[in-house]
Amino acid sequence: MDFFDPTILTEYFSDNFLVGYKNTLLASLYALFGSFILGVIIAVFRIAPVKPLNWIGAVYVEVIRNIPILILVYVFYSGLPALNIDLDGFAAGTIGLAIYTSAFIAEAVRAGIQAVPKGQTEAARSSGLSYLQTMRHIVLPQAIKIVIPPLGNQFINLVKNSSVLGIVAGLDLMYNADLVISDSFDTFSTYLIVAVFYLTLTIPLAIFVNYLERRMARSN
Repeated sequence: MDFFDPTILTEYFSDNFLVGYKNTLLASLYALFGSFILGVIIAVFRIAPVKPLNWIGAVYVEVIRNIPILILVYVFYSGLPALNIDLDGFAAGTIGLAIYTSAFIAEAVRAGIQAVPKGQTEAARSSGLSYLQTMRHIVLPQAIKIVIPPLGNQFINLVKNSSVLGIVAGLDLMYNADLVISDSFDTFSTYLIVAVFYLTLTIPLAIFVNYLERRMARSN
């Protein structure tokens, strides 16, 4: 067997690699959107002037951050059927990925919120804005700008962590790679091709995050 067999790519491109790539991209986009929304909500909980919300946010972050992502995915894939809720591998993996990532995003956004001068919050409240209006219109836009680099890192990690879908038949790149290997018995060539596919997702994302960071720096 050659060190690298390029025919693996051409032979399995449309039926396996392309299908897996599309599903990995979709899962990453869904999880990215869901984790960002949930992460922002949890971050606001953590700094809200309501103690029960602080506790909910703190417990959520500490529990989710300290549970392996694979366990979270299995909870949705194998645990929910006990409650008569059946999710396929793609849905279970995407939800688990979003929830896992949201805990890290919540901490990043919370740090950004705390970096915004408190005087701005006090001025907004004194002008008649509610707490939620102050968060939405004054604090969060500034906080997001501050934490773009760590958010970008989390989004890149999310794309790489999407490989967990392969464990629960999520039809992603890793799942399809295993199908290719079971048929071709060429592990090295298959995983090398998959690595390149992942790079086509993570490198543009990293470039985009760097662009946003530079643009935000110029606007300040």
